[in-house]
Amino acid sequence: MIQFTLNGEPVEADDAAETPLLWVIRDTFGLKGSKFGCGAGLCGACTVHLDGRPVRSCVMPLAAIAGREVTTIEGISPTGVYSAVQQAWIDGSVPQCGYCQSGQIMAATALLARNPAPTDADIDRAMQGNICRCGTYPRIRSAIREAAGSLNVGVSEYLPDSDRQKEAEL
Repeated sequence: MIQFTLNGEPVEADDAAETPLLWVIRDTFGLKGSKFGCGAGLCGACTVHLDGRPVRSCVMPLAAIAGREVTTIEGISPTGVYSAVQQAWIDGSVPQCGYCQSGQIMAATALLARNPAPTDADIDRAMQGNICRCGTYPRIRSAIREAAGSLNVGVSEYLPDSDRQKEAEL
C-alpha cells in the first residue's frame, strides 16, 4: 500500500509501485481531469501538482509519491490563483478542443502561486513542454498575464506610502 494525500485527503493505493501516477489518479480514484497525451512526459496533458510543483503524472511512478501531496485539476481551490486563472481562461476564450487545458491550467496555477507577477520569459519557461495542438499559445500567455494582473490588483493599498508613490510613478 502506498499512502499519500490526494486533493487534500489521505488515500492509499494498492497498485503496483511502478504504475504511473496518471493511471492511479484516473483508474483507481476516478479523477478524469488529467489526460493521457504522450505517455513520455513530453506534452503536459497529464500535469498535476506534487507538493505544489507541476509534474508529469504519466511518468511519475506511484512509489515516488509515498507520503507526498498530489493535487489534480479537480482538487485545486476554487478561490485565489485558480479562480483568477479560470476567469482569465474564460475571458480570453483560451481553449479550442480543450484536451490540453487541464495540464495548461495546472502549469499556470503553479507558476502564479510562486510568482504572481511573471515576465513573458517566466511564462515561457513555466509553460515549456505543455503542448497545445490547436496552437492557442498566444491566448494562453495572455490569459496568464491577465490572471497575474487580477491577482495583483489592490496590492498597492497595502504598501507603505513611499512604495505606493513609486508604484504610481511606474
